[in-house]
Parts: sequence; structure tokens; C-alpha cells
Amino acid sequence: MKSFITIVLGSLFLVSCGLQSIPQSNNNVEASWAEVLNQYKRRTDLIPNLVNTVKGYASHEKETLEGVMEARAKATSVTVDPKNLTPEKLQEFQQAQSGVSQALGRLMVVSERYPDLKANQNFQGLQAQLEGTENRIAIARRRYIEAVQEFNNLVTVFPTSLTNSLIHHFDKKPQFSVDETEQKTPEVKF
Repeated sequence: MKSFITIVLGSLFLVSCGLQSIPQSNNNVEASWAEVLNQYKRRTDLIPNLVNTVKGYASHEKETLEGVMEARAKATSVTVDPKNLTPEKLQEFQQAQSGVSQALGRLMVVSERYPDLKANQNFQGLQAQLEGTENRIAIARRRYIEAVQEFNNLVTVFPTSLTNSLIHHFDKKPQFSVDETEQKTPEVKF
């Protein structure tokens, strides 16, 4: 009977100590980060179509159009592997994406000057897709933030932190932060 109680208590300890929950939470963080990247890629994939539509109506806005494409190129050149996600790499990624947001905001301001462009079905459709994508990005980022919070709690709060320090050796994951340039989201008007 004594050995049975020892086995039951030992099993309960192993289940609650983080042997499974820490790696599972790490996998959740990586999956959440992949979804963030997926949504940002969706946005960068929309940009060429949006620029080409605007170009047809506002070809003399060359500087703005080139700025959007340069921001897109910079954003797509910054890659962050979820297994090596450091605060510095996350900040670099955020800065590149912030550049895209600013450039898209300038593009939307330009579109306000062209009533024919604003009435164009393709442009309206692209604007709607962009707005939806911005919402998807916000949701994906929120899910990532929640996954990181759960993971960081597991690796820093007793008793799972003890298991982490003895067996897993995971470091805390970096969180998104909002800088001044990101506080302004691209304005999409119909």
C-alpha cells in the first residue's frame, strides 16, 4: 500500500511539475509566432496589388509608391526563427513592420486625393482586405502575447520553474512592445 501511495504521489508530482507542460507551452509559443508571421506575410503579399492599383490613378505619387515597396522589401528581409526569438530580433522585426505600417498609412493618405481611385472596385477590395489583415495581425499578436505569458509563467513560477532549471533550461520568451511609431495604425477609409 505504501508503494502504491508513493507511485500515485510521484505520478501527480511528475504531471504537475512541468515535464510536459513546459515543452507543450513552448510549442504553443512557436505556433503562435508562426501565425503572426503568416498574417504579416499576408499583408506584404497585398502590397504589390495595392501599389499597382494606386499607380494607375496616381502615377505622379512615385515617391510614396516607392516608399511602400521599399518598406515591404525591408520587412520581408527580416526573418525571425521562433526557436531563436530574442528581444533584439523581435525589436528588429517590429521596426521593419512598423515601417510598412507607416508607408501604408501614407499610401492611404495619397488615395484620399483621388476620388476616382477611392471609387475603384479593385482599390476598395484591396482596402477591405488590408483592413481585415490588420485585424488578423492584431489577433495573432494577442494570441502570441498570451502564449508567451503562459510559457514565461511556467519557466519562472514554482514548481514548474524548478523542473525547467533542472531539466528543460528554457529562457523566457520576448514579448511584443509598442513603440511610438506603432501606436498609429494605418488608416483605412472608404
